[in-house]
Amino acid sequence: MMKKILVTGCNGQLGRAIRQEYKGEDVSFINTDVAEGEGIVALDITDVNAVLALVRAERPDVIINCAAHTNVDACEQQWDAAYRINAIGPRNLSIAAREVGAKMIHVSTDYVFEGNGTKPYTEFDEIHPVSAYGKTKAEGEKFVREFADRYFIFRTAWLYGDGKNFVKTMLRLAESHDEVSVVCDQQGSPTSAVELARAIHHFEPTENYGTFHATCEGDTNWAAFAEAIFKRAGKTTKVNHVTSEQYAKMNPASANRPAYSILENYMMKLTDGYKMAEWQDALDEYMKTLE
Repeated sequence: MMKKILVTGCNGQLGRAIRQEYKGEDVSFINTDVAEGEGIVALDITDVNAVLALVRAERPDVIINCAAHTNVDACEQQWDAAYRINAIGPRNLSIAAREVGAKMIHVSTDYVFEGNGTKPYTEFDEIHPVSAYGKTKAEGEKFVREFADRYFIFRTAWLYGDGKNFVKTMLRLAESHDEVSVVCDQQGSPTSAVELARAIHHFEPTENYGTFHATCEGDTNWAAFAEAIFKRAGKTTKVNHVTSEQYAKMNPASANRPAYSILENYMMKLTDGYKMAEWQDALDEYMKTLE
């Protein structure tokens, strides 16, 4: 029997990677996004009645929520919109998933942590978000746990894929700048949407439910990440290392960001032995797609 998977935010980086990851399998996708398109159903995940109507009509086996308000700085000024999309949306999808017996897969973020630690965060560390984005994503996690019967929450970080992202921004800047200033005191793990989609695909058919950290292995800072991108692209653009404080002076509207948000994929390894790729290897794979 063909499996039915409903994907929200299907036009985003992860949504596209998910669809590509399942290609060739006996899966029927119900692709949804904020705007209707070819093969895409318009769905406002913040409207519980709209969500229930679609899920009742389609009766998917799995719901994968890739939709989010991810503009960290804008979330500070748009609290209500961020809360609706990042918290109420997952709540509505979880309510609908429980009603039809679907598995609920929700994507969260390293920004649920304060980021003042000195060792990688595991799934058992207490969360304490310091930005509107992190706070609304944390609320979304709570709603999934409260309303979904069978769920996976995947916390990821520094995501890039087919769409607007840090890698493409750096490459674009390199075309017109001899040097760029990039923050050097924020540590994390760049993660490709392809690698995250592979992890979701791996766990989705299982009953191994719960909260998982899902980032590429290893860690770096934004400035060193930019240098790695330029090196692979053969660019000579110089990267000026600046502190978060210096960056905030240049960009006054910027939100608080975790200084240290490295995630340890503890539960993946412990319960399944699953290991995601090293961030450098994932970047190599991604860069080849841009050639």
